[in-house]
Amino acid sequence: MPSPLTFAVPKGRILDEALPLMERAGVVPEAGFHDKKNRALSFACEGSDMRIIRVRAFDVATFVAHGAAQLGIVGSDVVEEFAYPDLYAPVDLDIGHCRLSVAEPEGQQAAIGQVSHLRVASKYPNLTRRHFEGMGIQAEVVKLNGAMELAPGLGLASRIVDLVSTGRTLKDNGLVETSRILDISARLIVNRAALKTDERVAALVEQFRALVAERKAA
Repeated sequence: MPSPLTFAVPKGRILDEALPLMERAGVVPEAGFHDKKNRALSFACEGSDMRIIRVRAFDVATFVAHGAAQLGIVGSDVVEEFAYPDLYAPVDLDIGHCRLSVAEPEGQQAAIGQVSHLRVASKYPNLTRRHFEGMGIQAEVVKLNGAMELAPGLGLASRIVDLVSTGRTLKDNGLVETSRILDISARLIVNRAALKTDERVAALVEQFRALVAERKAA
């Protein structure tokens, strides 16, 4: 008898948008999953022996890439940042839309062509370095996991690279978006080995692909 599949999902906004799609694909978490007081990280699925783990977005990619989970849902920013060779993102779920952008203090925008080195605060060191390298600039990345908007005002970095949705948080903290690195949407990700060896994984990929196509056609 095959072992249960593990489906990894991120905490936060993407999950809220993904749940209706997951349920239509037959990935329905048990009732305890929706209990805000429940601190469990692993949950059973209704009607199947699949289990769902709820972890940080960056960890979704790590669990799937290393085969601890066979499938998951995560933003394309995470897929691009890690670029795991064992991770495959076959379906753009067309949810969780935002962008990864550079921002700096309003009124202090420096001409980017006049600098060769910048200190940038971000939780995306690889994407940040790659972006600035493309402009001939060496980026020293200060790794932060949150409160990125504080960095310029406190002298920690001259710029930040962070996720932007409406831009309200930037504005409230005196920052302006100066360039866009990546347009982001949520992806169904799978472990490459599991996709090749487990028919259930391939079937779920096709199920999600069909549901997205159906929604776009509606």
